[in-house]
Amino acid sequence: MTIVVPVIGSLLAAGLLVLTLRRRFLVTVVDGASMEPALRSGDRVLVRRTKRVRLGQIVVLEFPDLPSGRAPVTARGHRQLLLKRAVAVPGDRLPAEWEDPDLDAIAGTVVPPGSVVVLGDNRATSWDSRHYGFVRRERLVGVMIRHLPRSGVAEVEPGSERAREHHA
Repeated sequence: MTIVVPVIGSLLAAGLLVLTLRRRFLVTVVDGASMEPALRSGDRVLVRRTKRVRLGQIVVLEFPDLPSGRAPVTARGHRQLLLKRAVAVPGDRLPAEWEDPDLDAIAGTVVPPGSVVVLGDNRATSWDSRHYGFVRRERLVGVMIRHLPRSGVAEVEPGSERAREHHA
């Protein structure tokens, strides 16, 4: 009986630690070429769950709602996530002349509170704020904190713009 109590306590502590880590971090797999050359399809990244974003950080966000009002999910039921770079944060005035004519419609405006502007590093293949405008804070999942070694198992479909969610 004296050994049982410490063992149960250790198991509870380990379970609490795992639960805490899952709530604060997630590992996701890059799926697509929109962040090349910084990230390539199949790369794994560690993400800290947060709604606070600084200019230049790579952010993970939930796929914006479609006209149906629902965000798509994968065949496995995972949320579809996007990885993009934050190029403007609340209070930033968007440059009057963007290098990309698709952004001219919002150029010169100020990013509203609770929103960010995101772009893929590879503009030619990226689905980003040029297509869906400002990203609301509620859509942010977190920020990338580390590029992880690739896993030996391929879990992505080549050519897609989405990332799959995998809990740490």
